Amino acid sequence: MKKRRIDWFLIGIAVLAAFLNFWGVWNDDAVNPYYTAAVTSMTESWSNFFYGAFDPSGFVTVDKPPVALWLQTISALIFGIHGWSVILPQALAGVGSVLLLYFLVKPTFGSWAARIAALVMATTPIAVAVSRTNNVDSILVFTLLLGAWALFKAVKKGKIGFLLLAFVLIGVGFNVKMLQAYMVVPAFLLFYLIAAKLNWKKKVLHLVIALVMMLGVSVSWAVIVDNTSASARPYIGSSQTNSVLELAFGYNGVERLLGQETGMSNGGGGDNSQMTPPNSQSGSYSIAPDASTESTQGGQNNMSGQPPTPPSGGMNGGGPGASNGKTGGGPGGQGGGNGSKMMGSTGMFGTGKAGPLRLFQTALGDQISWLLPMALFGIAAIFIASWRRTRRFFQWDTAQKEMIFWAAWLVPVAGFFSVAGFFHHYYLIMLAPAIAALTGAGFMALLNLYRKNTGVPGYLLPSAVAITTGLQMFFIAQYSILGMSFIGVLGLGLATTLFIIKAKQPAWTSWIAVASLIAMLLAPMYWALTPMMYGGNSSLPEAGPQLKTSGGGAFADASVNETLISYLEENSADTEFLFGTTNASTAAPYIIKTGKSVMALGGFNGTDPILTVKELKQMIKDGKIKYFYLPSNNKGSSSDVVTWIEENGTKVDSSEWGGETTSTDATTSASTTQDGFGGGGMQGGPDGQSGGTLYKLN
Repeated sequence: MKKRRIDWFLIGIAVLAAFLNFWGVWNDDAVNPYYTAAVTSMTESWSNFFYGAFDPSGFVTVDKPPVALWLQTISALIFGIHGWSVILPQALAGVGSVLLLYFLVKPTFGSWAARIAALVMATTPIAVAVSRTNNVDSILVFTLLLGAWALFKAVKKGKIGFLLLAFVLIGVGFNVKMLQAYMVVPAFLLFYLIAAKLNWKKKVLHLVIALVMMLGVSVSWAVIVDNTSASARPYIGSSQTNSVLELAFGYNGVERLLGQETGMSNGGGGDNSQMTPPNSQSGSYSIAPDASTESTQGGQNNMSGQPPTPPSGGMNGGGPGASNGKTGGGPGGQGGGNGSKMMGSTGMFGTGKAGPLRLFQTALGDQISWLLPMALFGIAAIFIASWRRTRRFFQWDTAQKEMIFWAAWLVPVAGFFSVAGFFHHYYLIMLAPAIAALTGAGFMALLNLYRKNTGVPGYLLPSAVAITTGLQMFFIAQYSILGMSFIGVLGLGLATTLFIIKAKQPAWTSWIAVASLIAMLLAPMYWALTPMMYGGNSSLPEAGPQLKTSGGGAFADASVNETLISYLEENSADTEFLFGTTNASTAAPYIIKTGKSVMALGGFNGTDPILTVKELKQMIKDGKIKYFYLPSNNKGSSSDVVTWIEENGTKVDSSEWGGETTSTDATTSASTTQDGFGGGGMQGGPDGQSGGTLYKLN
């Protein structure tokens, strides 16, 4: 029996991945408050756990299926509810994806190709940024890579069981983040068709069975929930018809592609044509997890698809705004800095201009595309090398077939992000496995062609190094001319050397090739370090030097007004809900802080038609809710419920609950609250806004 040797390179890469994903996460208390609030609630009861309830009372769910949140909740039950405990499953998934990629690439392309692929995956900036938060995308990618492992086993062993497992895992992925999991289905189908050693009838039959199982697993939770009486479960957050299937194919489906936004009015049951974002405020730009909201200064709605101009006080000046965790604000935003990718680029949420070159624009490219040219050259090299072995175009060897699989993963996903109207930077983690695998396998194929060929294919390696370096210089130039010059001199110098020595092939040729690879990894490695070095936005993760000016803001995402909590606990101790408000981002930090229910009347965006006026009246009569906080930007909302609250509720004087009491420092021109909470705007309400009103419901 052959003894397996330990791959110390892999051990080192895994340690690096763990360091990048784990180090410093204990500083992030609430992470993405929207999901942390849900985990807090899901630890309270089995019903909340199953449905993915946002609040302890099970009033509304989060806008995602619950599988990833189940893992976070289990972690919280074991270790307690902390920022690091809800991050733990995602960080482990990030390291697991690195290891899986190694074992997927190694059998066909060799140890060095697998090591390079694993290293690229470990240092992909957006993959690191996402894995350090409780956003669910890293778990989705890990699940899909497990599916790829099962698919490769199905082809090699010829067993349908592994094929069914592969597609079942895609179904599980659907229950992590819905249709995003289906992006890899074309790759799975194509690979089995070209690689399985079966006749075509069996292949098609097997795939039909696998697809049926995938669809069954995908909709299993949704069917159970949608067929449960609405009175016996929470409302399905971000749906307009209280349906999981509508959520999957609407808000989390077609609307993502087309850039549509399900109603943005504030307050339950509102008119979806009212597009005032729930967190906009004078002098600030507020963002929230997976939000389809944008605002400009002064709280005016921006429907142009362009990012608003940052206010003079810096990005998100009026939210929690300080990393000191003092009271007075809410989850609305962060104080100081104007460095978000979301702020600095064109397109909705700073995702650039749609088109075939979108992934090469600075808006998205420095999150994922550092080695994309090398991956594309790698596809060509693998194809050429395999064709020279077989001399037949349609009788592919294993290397070609697996290259086609990774290319079929890359192309549809890249195509979606090139044209989609509504997504966030961290969704780009979906591209990371394909780019990493093709870079690892492709670099070794390019190196072999370089060593063995005197014709044009032999010059593909230096060409790939030169073009990849040129793209990296383009990304770096927006931040540092010195950094761009360093990478340019190093990378282009090595590429030129490879061109010059091609004919003679001295003994140290391989070292020059290795040096060129290291040179191409320097910039993405630094970008991957930035979330750890500077802090990041845990609601909308990103990587890059811009975090240095906006950094650390996410660590204050769940600041609360302690005075308000004390007032409400004293005056509404016997009610089910501590208070009600219009949207989840205002409610989340109070659920985390107190463990009590806070009603998000309109769900995440403030637009879900959850309650009618009649139902709210009954809840008041039954003593379930006594207070409601209405943010200032909700004035004049067309929601019948909000209008009724304004007309019939009794305003509570702000001095009683720590509301708008501001002072201005003449030296810094910064507004602060009575307890010194700063950040460039006037705070006081649960969401850090000035002018909000607390109502006692009669």
